[in-house]
Amino acid sequence: MGNENNGIHRAKIWQIFGFSLNNVATNMYLWLMTFIAYFLTGFVGVGVVVASSLVTVMRIWDGVTDPFIGYIVDKTNGRFGKNRPFVVIGQLIMICMSAIMFFLVPSVPKAGRFVVFIIFYAIYIVGYTLQCVVTKSAQTCLTNDPKQRPLLSVFLGLGNAIFFAAMPYYSYTFLLKKHNYAFSRAFFAEHWLFCVVFSAILSVIVIISLIEKDRKEYFGIGGVSKVSFKDYLEIIKNNRAIQMLVISASTDKLATQTKSDATITLIVYGIVCGNAAVSGVLNAYTIIPNIIFIIFISGWISAKFGQKRSMVIGSWGALFSCVALIALFVIGNPRTLSLPGDGVFSGWSVFTVLFLLLTILFNGFNTVNGNVVITMTADCADYEVYRSGKYVPGMIGTLFSFVDKLISSLASTIVGLMCAIIGFASALPTAQTPYSTKLFVVGMIGMYGLVLIGLICNLVAMKFYPLNKEKMNEIQQEIAEIKAKNQVA
Repeated sequence: MGNENNGIHRAKIWQIFGFSLNNVATNMYLWLMTFIAYFLTGFVGVGVVVASSLVTVMRIWDGVTDPFIGYIVDKTNGRFGKNRPFVVIGQLIMICMSAIMFFLVPSVPKAGRFVVFIIFYAIYIVGYTLQCVVTKSAQTCLTNDPKQRPLLSVFLGLGNAIFFAAMPYYSYTFLLKKHNYAFSRAFFAEHWLFCVVFSAILSVIVIISLIEKDRKEYFGIGGVSKVSFKDYLEIIKNNRAIQMLVISASTDKLATQTKSDATITLIVYGIVCGNAAVSGVLNAYTIIPNIIFIIFISGWISAKFGQKRSMVIGSWGALFSCVALIALFVIGNPRTLSLPGDGVFSGWSVFTVLFLLLTILFNGFNTVNGNVVITMTADCADYEVYRSGKYVPGMIGTLFSFVDKLISSLASTIVGLMCAIIGFASALPTAQTPYSTKLFVVGMIGMYGLVLIGLICNLVAMKFYPLNKEKMNEIQQEIAEIKAKNQVA
């Protein structure tokens, strides 16, 4: 399956699955860092707004490093390939820096603790970016078959569905409960160990999966392109596909980051609903429907009608179910929300049934959007080869990430500012904080309000996104001709 046929090269199924785990490997660290504001306020000694702002600044730094790392990836073609070295180096940096942050920084004298934390956090971000870039860069050498590429989207979706069902249960229902709902040193130590070990194991699988395909004969032009930093400006100016995808994905990512923020989760489920444990078991009820959505829309529809069509269908479905969920919280009684397995289940209320049904629809459609956008970056990279003759998957992937991270970096600041405005400037709300209308409004904006804005941006961006199924078939034929010319030369 790895051999070329008329310019099309395919990967083995196990290779696509194994490579998709790179997204889960980096998400382990992303999830670990969603609790960093609590660590900063509890053990580094900073206020809520400062803690939230630091997370924002570090995410901007994450975006700033992207173009440089993308440039290095596109210039790389050594003994161990273009992508595999970045998995190894990124993983080692994240392990070392996160260990220092969680275990050594709290022992530093208080006067210099915050500064020391910032330094090691900044280095950690570089490692995170190094491994993340591979998820987008290596897609193009893994397979360029328009019918097979959506399979990667399916595997990415399955991985995310299982991950985001298991981790809330582990973190909130099991681990936080084990530590008496306190973000203690013991909580962070156990959380860190679990995430680091799991991420390292997955990264080994990723490296094995890329060994056969991470070679120059599978690169878009059959070799390494001559690139410079000015190519970024040219891509931004003329690659309409990546322009529209950035608009769509960055607004979605801002909404997703805010929605998954630990503070928003505790406000909605712990304070508004009065049942913090339900957040840990909720995804267990939605995982099977999510998988069905992923296979049908991300897989079958993408392969048959193109990835653009999947994005449009997912956005419309998520938009309608999101509006319905907001209406349910306003009209219904969220204090009756309880599910079997949360430890306090007392029966199926009307709110619980409607909430579960709408959440299944919302998560299913929204999951499609989050996963298909990753494989759409590979289409954008192929479009750049077609448009300019340059194979720059690193630049395309990190250009996408750069803008995406700059915008989504606002999530922690938005949450921190909203909390500070309603009176939580020195300490964040917890599950024991009394209910108030102000907290309800903050919870709804964080959980669903920004999502609506992102979905509307998706639909507008897809109106101008040029890469439908027919266009991608044309692009692959043109790339095959470019590669053939290069090989003859």
